[in-house]
Amino acid sequence: MQITYLVIISLITYILGAFNKLKWTKIPNKYIPLQNVFIGLISGFICYFFKVETNLLNSLVLCLSATMSAGGIADLTKMKD
Repeated sequence: MQITYLVIISLITYILGAFNKLKWTKIPNKYIPLQNVFIGLISGFICYFFKVETNLLNSLVLCLSATMSAGGIADLTKMKD
């Protein structure tokens, strides 16, 4: 089941990222955490409604923590010494 969460989060991120590239040229970096929360919420609801997770709170918390931690890891890789 864990891989299903990752696939759903990846697909939602890809779809929103592609839409973002087509619609807007560049979103300021200060809105990236808000975008991650939005992706986590959408992914959490999708996981719940497709019965990947039977508890809505668990689904939302898992997807939100996954998207926020992925954003943090991406920021860590961009940090300079």
